[in-house]
Amino acid sequence: MNAEISGEKWQWSELWKKEDWWAIWMGLGIVLVAIIFYFSGSSLKPLAVMPPKWLGFGTVIDHFGATWGWYLLLFFIFMVIFSVSSRIMGFNLKEYIPGFILIFLGSLIILVFSKWKYASEYNLESPLVALLVGLIIGNSARIPKWLNASLRTEYYIKTGIVLLGATLPLTLIIDAGPIAFLQATIVSIATFLTIWFVGVKVFKLDKRFAAVIGGAGSVCGVSAAIAIGGAIKAKKDYVAIGISIVSLWAIVMIFVLPFACRILGLPAGVSGAWIGTSEFADAAGFAAAASIGHEAAIQSYTLMKVIGRDIWIGLWSFFLAIIACYYWEVSSDQEGGMKSSRAIKEVWFRFPKFVIGFFAACIIMSFVASGFSSSDFSTILKPKLIAPIKDLRTWTFVFTFLCIGLTTRFKELLKFGWKPFNAFTFGVIINVPLGYILSTIIFRDYWAAIK
Repeated sequence: MNAEISGEKWQWSELWKKEDWWAIWMGLGIVLVAIIFYFSGSSLKPLAVMPPKWLGFGTVIDHFGATWGWYLLLFFIFMVIFSVSSRIMGFNLKEYIPGFILIFLGSLIILVFSKWKYASEYNLESPLVALLVGLIIGNSARIPKWLNASLRTEYYIKTGIVLLGATLPLTLIIDAGPIAFLQATIVSIATFLTIWFVGVKVFKLDKRFAAVIGGAGSVCGVSAAIAIGGAIKAKKDYVAIGISIVSLWAIVMIFVLPFACRILGLPAGVSGAWIGTSEFADAAGFAAAASIGHEAAIQSYTLMKVIGRDIWIGLWSFFLAIIACYYWEVSSDQEGGMKSSRAIKEVWFRFPKFVIGFFAACIIMSFVASGFSSSDFSTILKPKLIAPIKDLRTWTFVFTFLCIGLTTRFKELLKFGWKPFNAFTFGVIINVPLGYILSTIIFRDYWAAIK
């Protein structure tokens, strides 16, 4: 059954041709395989191999001497799944495979470095190191075009988010979800209106341009800019500039927010909530939350960003599509009615589908865990079932942040004019303090309780 949505027709083939759905299939597939292994008396722990903490390099050599076969198998499985799915989605395997080999090897080196004693002491978590390495390489050397096929930032992070769902108890989402959505609603509306009004009234930007950068700043950077741009038929340049601005601010916040959290001595759960409220992109936010060095920061960030703010991608697309149809465009009643019917379908069309996989993984794992006592959960289920999924999630996160760095060009980010940047910056001035107040004062008890 086909449905016309924004000039396109949805088809069942999207279930195996779209990135969001492949992230769901891959993430849930890993979760189900891990459960099967567990109940058969085994575990994915040997496959989900990670470098050990080390001080002397002899520890690293001994580790790889004993586990090199598992690393090879892990690489092979990742490569097969990512490359086959990428081929189905239309990417060139001759370009993707050699690129992924480099990404995997680079990620492995980064993981080894981040386990070094002195790197741990300075909170140089693997996602942050991956970002820094990628930025240095991406801005000091020319990246060959064939490597672009494997720099699938969104695919890797979406898969990681689905895996993250298996590590979050459903009760936590039920308890904190309404708070996350309420906090996200306050921040999203305040940030969007600030950017839009400043952009239109002060800097005289086109209404669609202001809407694109307003959505990018208030929800989820790249995804929101693309979704809202499509919903209101904005110029491609508007979307490109919006993505550039949000990418620049997202990178800045990766370093600023965790530093501020440590200086202020905020609990990990509160830190993650503030980062989730004030970061401008999912991947960048994960890097910032991971640098806190505690699982609670990642959990509260996910509740705030993925459950709270990302839902607004569909809502803003829906609202703005209707506004564009009836107020920003001149059309006949018949045409307006047709556009309105399309706008109503934007909620589903623009909704980030990988969030469905996140909730599915959470529900599945919560059902499995319901049969265990709290002591058995900590001593049996967590190390044998959940810990391997966390380690595989870490691999996907490192892939993500390395790709972000490699694809970010500071020269390109500086090409846009100051007016849209200044309008967005006014949103930052509202967003960050408001996020701090909500996370550390008004809803502090909820976020601090996450351990």
